[in-house]
Amino acid sequence: MRIGDLVKTETQEGKEKHVPVIELVDYPDCTDKIVKITVGKEVPHPNTIAHHIKWIHLYGVKEGLAVHMAAFDLGPTYGIPEVTCHANLAEFSELIAIEYCNIHGLWESSFILSP
Repeated sequence: MRIGDLVKTETQEGKEKHVPVIELVDYPDCTDKIVKITVGKEVPHPNTIAHHIKWIHLYGVKEGLAVHMAAFDLGPTYGIPEVTCHANLAEFSELIAIEYCNIHGLWESSFILSP
């Protein structure tokens, strides 16, 4: 088995609570947009000690390779699984977010960057 076989996407049941949503948003203290990743944007994820988002990782696609950009350790927590980061996006064609739910496993999504 490959780890890619275990990663879930927006096509699986439970996607509303688990698929990481990637957005580029304005930030008042920065001239560039920042990357915002939210898990449970449509339906809030239940963040408890028993059921939580443990971590979120951000990758950029550069010349066909995945480049690790950021990692966020979140759990166990009662907080909302939403993170932001400043990133130089000029060399990347796409962003990929992967998150881990301690009950429902790995989930991913991507965001195409316009040239």
